[in-house]
Amino acid sequence: MIGFIVRQQNKLMAIVLILLTLVAIRLFPHPPLSVSLSFSKRFYDDNNQLIRMTLADDDRYRLWTPLEEISPDIINGLLLHEDQWFYYHTGFNPFSLSRAFWQTFVSGGNRQGASTITMQLARMHWRLNTKTIGGKLTQIARAIQLELMYSKHDILEAYLNYAPFGRNIESIGAASLIYFNKPPSEVNLPEALTLVVLPQSPTYRTDRKTGIAGPALIKARNMLFQRWQEKYPVDSNIAALFDQKLVLRQPEKLPFVAPHFVNQIMQDHVSNDLEVHTTLDSQLQKIITTQVEAFIERNSIKGINNAAVILVDTQSMEIKALIGSADYFNQAIEGQVNGTNAKRSPGSTLKPFIYALGIDQGLLHPQTILKDVATNFGAYTPENFDRNFRGPISATDALIHSRNIPAVAIAQKLKKPSFYEFLVNTHIQNLADEAHYGLALVLGGGEITAQELVSLYAMLDNGGNWQPLKFIKHDNQVEPERQLSEEAAFMTLDMLKKNTRPQDILSKMQKKMIPVAWKTGTSWGFRDAWTAGNFGHYAMVVWLGNFNNQGNNAFVGIDAATPLFFNIVDSINAYYPNIRKEKHRIPPNLKRVDICLTSGNLMTQWCKAKGKTWFIPGVSPIKPDTIFRPVRVDNQTGKAVCPPYDMENSHIEVFEFWPSDLAAIFAKAGLPKKTPPTTQHCQTVQSLNGEPPKITSPLKNVVYQFRQSKQKSERISFTANSDGDVKTLYWFVNDTFIGQSEPHTSLSWIPTQSGSFKVLVLDDLGRSDSRTIKVELLN
Repeated sequence: MIGFIVRQQNKLMAIVLILLTLVAIRLFPHPPLSVSLSFSKRFYDDNNQLIRMTLADDDRYRLWTPLEEISPDIINGLLLHEDQWFYYHTGFNPFSLSRAFWQTFVSGGNRQGASTITMQLARMHWRLNTKTIGGKLTQIARAIQLELMYSKHDILEAYLNYAPFGRNIESIGAASLIYFNKPPSEVNLPEALTLVVLPQSPTYRTDRKTGIAGPALIKARNMLFQRWQEKYPVDSNIAALFDQKLVLRQPEKLPFVAPHFVNQIMQDHVSNDLEVHTTLDSQLQKIITTQVEAFIERNSIKGINNAAVILVDTQSMEIKALIGSADYFNQAIEGQVNGTNAKRSPGSTLKPFIYALGIDQGLLHPQTILKDVATNFGAYTPENFDRNFRGPISATDALIHSRNIPAVAIAQKLKKPSFYEFLVNTHIQNLADEAHYGLALVLGGGEITAQELVSLYAMLDNGGNWQPLKFIKHDNQVEPERQLSEEAAFMTLDMLKKNTRPQDILSKMQKKMIPVAWKTGTSWGFRDAWTAGNFGHYAMVVWLGNFNNQGNNAFVGIDAATPLFFNIVDSINAYYPNIRKEKHRIPPNLKRVDICLTSGNLMTQWCKAKGKTWFIPGVSPIKPDTIFRPVRVDNQTGKAVCPPYDMENSHIEVFEFWPSDLAAIFAKAGLPKKTPPTTQHCQTVQSLNGEPPKITSPLKNVVYQFRQSKQKSERISFTANSDGDVKTLYWFVNDTFIGQSEPHTSLSWIPTQSGSFKVLVLDDLGRSDSRTIKVELLN
């Protein structure tokens, strides 16, 4: 043995070197076989349903699927059909090559192929021309190279991902998804064998309209199935499937859902991920699309040809539906423009946020009476849409009826933030300087997108916290940014919910109608009609207009956008009857108080129009009513009498004391108010009978000391003695309303800082008492 080794040592060493070389070639890192390919992207909705599949860079549908995710039926069928000796040869099969050479070039028979799976991969990978003998030799050499560099697993996986499957479809993953709407791991046996025979003749005819397979494809598949039965047992139920009609979905039938939505993801969310799971709800998208198409068809005679809609789940800020135009493929309306991302004049849809800021800054509460009268704001003189004035109007009515004068008056008083600063803080992009807009910004002088607008309405649903919209399911959650107080957001939504649906008697009769908080908007020149609002756990914006900025008198928010808005709301509510969201949590710092509806101030015995309003203690402006005042008049002359009174010949009469500008509005409307009698001839001012309230707590000349560590548990009690005709006492600290109490009951106040404070008590007859106290908070 030793002698043999000595004699053959050179040969043995050469064999060892060859083996080491082969091992080194295999172990040396090689680029993956997928490196030269580009792939399609797949977009899925939130239920993992495919909504779009894009073309790869070379205009092919191509997906890379690991071998482990391919059905064994496909793999076994491929080896049976293409290369039964795949796991045993070194890249080529000499017996098959010899037989094919003899048949093709010697005996003059039909041309035959003898390419192994590895040889076919070599041809596709290096794009070889194998129709000549030289090309075939190159193919064999490349096949051997592949076998040296890659495992059988890698070669088989690469072949299935390179192979053509007809049309512009390559790879088993793309073919399975397009033809059978399922991944290659889930195909049944007839589908698996169909996919196996396609690469040998990818031009097998199928009807492009119906997808029905032609006779040649069915014959090839069934012949393979006969061979399959010789090697593998087949259940009779599976065999019966081969008698059914074979239908292959064509690429033209691939889902193309929410094209503007997907396009925006591709443009704004650049990623190497080939599988994107979006936030879209395909069912909601379908519902809204149906409503938009039907609405445009009904209203095209009015010149309404385009619309955009965005629906957001306010709980997650996920976009559930997005329609950028009424018809993506309609060039006449520039259908490929994404209307939800286009800057447009918002009309009055931003007014709710002016009122919310006013609430936060202590300028109003929902029932504050505002003036809707002709007003000059410096050089700016706005008008109402109807060119009329309504005089005194509550903040709620001014908002839902979209009165311009009150909104501008509030905006003028806003400080830290101003309305412009608020828009900047809520990420409204591309605004000009604040001076450029002036107060015209209130009435839609700026521009905003539907996506930006819906995020503002979602903020109301989220207690004043702003968050960005989500397009992709697993995007990182962004920390909310507080832009409004929870109280202001709650009150603003409550105000908007009082906006009744127009001309919809049926909806008012249905007890299960979902509450909707909504607002309309119409831009200057009738270029844009809007309706935005909240229902259930959704915020939605509807826009109608033309992308070429052409105006149309039909583009009025309440007449055009609102019907479509509620058509969508009702359709979603019908499809999802459990959409109703639990009532918003009432913020703990929010209180309810009785008021005089006529003045919006605290109720007195003289006002008969009683109502309630929300208010924030220490923030909301509120005081006793002064519109309704009692005057003692002479029984015969009706003139005011002077004290001391002749009780038998005089009586108390209540008059309305309106400011002159509002009195003029009443007169112009044909509703003149009775002028109160003058008391200027009296030397002393009239006063009502009875005693004013007397504060009994807090005490005079006492310094109240509290430790900051116990601040929340230590309070000052407010109590007062009052006349027998008093029903309610109103308490103020430094002219800020704190709350109300009944006679003989107390109201607690927790001071938050040291200093001197003026405590004032008013009864419901307008009589008062006050005193100053001192508070020291100790460490």
